[in-house]
Formats: sequence, structure tokens, C-alpha cells
Amino acid sequence: MKNREDENADENPRCASGKARLYIEESLAGAGAHLTLEKEQSHYLVNVLRMGEGAQVLLFNGRDGEWAARIVEAHKKNCVLELVERTRAQEPLPDIWLLFAPVKRARLDFIAQKATEMGAAVIQPVFTERTVVTRLKDERLQANAVEAAEQCGLVAVPEVREAEKLARLIAKWDEHAPGRMILFCDENEGPGATRAALERLASEGAKGAPLAVLIGPEGGFSPAERDMLRKRSDTLAISLGPRIMRADTAAIAALAVVGLMLGDW
Repeated sequence: MKNREDENADENPRCASGKARLYIEESLAGAGAHLTLEKEQSHYLVNVLRMGEGAQVLLFNGRDGEWAARIVEAHKKNCVLELVERTRAQEPLPDIWLLFAPVKRARLDFIAQKATEMGAAVIQPVFTERTVVTRLKDERLQANAVEAAEQCGLVAVPEVREAEKLARLIAKWDEHAPGRMILFCDENEGPGATRAALERLASEGAKGAPLAVLIGPEGGFSPAERDMLRKRSDTLAISLGPRIMRADTAAIAALAVVGLMLGDW
């Protein structure tokens, strides 16, 4: 027996439909157009999902909305699809960037996946003075973001940027991201004031405005980094509460708080 939420989910085009969804790079030109999938995606549809000719697939590329397509040639190495109709228009992501210090591999995957689900438009790793992980694969982060977008019914995928030193990024911030406020999650900031600060920003017109959420490493920011950030007029230090969080948990908690107060929730 379905409850009311289940019934509403069936009617909501943004909810997962149970159909296969794929992110592709190619243009979704319009009904009747044919496109050939790469080997990996063809294998996934034909060998893993056991889909044959006539089966329907949902496609998106981050530019042309979501399209329903039909398999017309079910080859495991080069599956051919025909576009049927556009099912959803393109929708922009909230203009929120996530800046975070890299963590170990499994938790890094988690951050990329969950940040995508939370609506981050940019995922930017930053190396801080206390960052332990100094090597990471941008393509792995991008693959996790794509997979999360496919599974969660998104029609856009966040941009995954190359890791950069925090000090260097902040030094060019005015040129790199003019007008974008940094919400700096400072473990030394006392709990209790964050909600009031975000509500004040919302009342001043910051809801929907360009924002960046900055999360430090497991060991926290250095005194020099904290001083560098606090000196900036476009940076607001916020607390994530009285409990110590792992860096990956803090990233998602911060995106949730900011998304609720200043995003599109």
C-alpha cells in the first residue's frame, strides 16, 4: 500500500523514476536524433541491466534538460539510442560552491556524491597547511558526481575543479570569484550564533546569492589561515555546533544548513 509521499513521488518528475538514467557529453539535439553510447555505458545497459531494443532510457548532459530515448540497436559495445521527447527542461544548480580539504579516498567519494545530491554547483578541493591527503584524482571526483546526479534525478552535474592551495585561492578570490561570500566553518567559533547570522544574511538579500562554503581538514585550520580568512570583509565564520565532526560530515552538514537558509530549499 502506498502512502501519500509515495503517490506524490510518482508524480514528481525530479524523483527517481526507476528507469535507467545516463549522463552523456553529446548534444541532445531533438526528437528523432540518434546517438551512439560509449562502450562502458553500452555494456551497462545491455549486459548489466539486460535492456534490449525498444527499452527506454533517460539522458541528460547538463545543458539540454532530460530526454527520454529508446534503444534501437542493443549492442554491448556501441548501443544506439533514438531521442523520443524532452521530459524536463534544464534547471540550474544553486550558486553554492563547496571548498574542502581532501580526506582519505572512501570519504572523498562520499563528499563528491553527497555534495552533488545537496546541490553544490562547484566542488573545489583545497590544500590547507594541515591537509594530510595531498594527492587525488579529479576524474574520480567527477565520476562520483556524475553517478550521484544520475541516481538522484538531477539534470545538472557540479563542476569539479582542480585542487589548489587555499592561500593561493584566497589571494586571487576578488578576481576569481568577485562578489561571492565565503562561509568559513570555523571550529573555534562558538555555537549558537550561526542561525542568527544566516537569517540576517537572508533578510539582507543573500538568499540565492553566490556563496562558497569552506571546510577545513581533520586537524582544523592553522592560526595563520584563520587570521587570513577573518580579516576578509567577504568572509563569515560560522559554527556547525558543539560536537566535533569528521571533515566529510562537516561538509554535508554545512551544505544542508546553508541550503536551507540561503539556497533553494
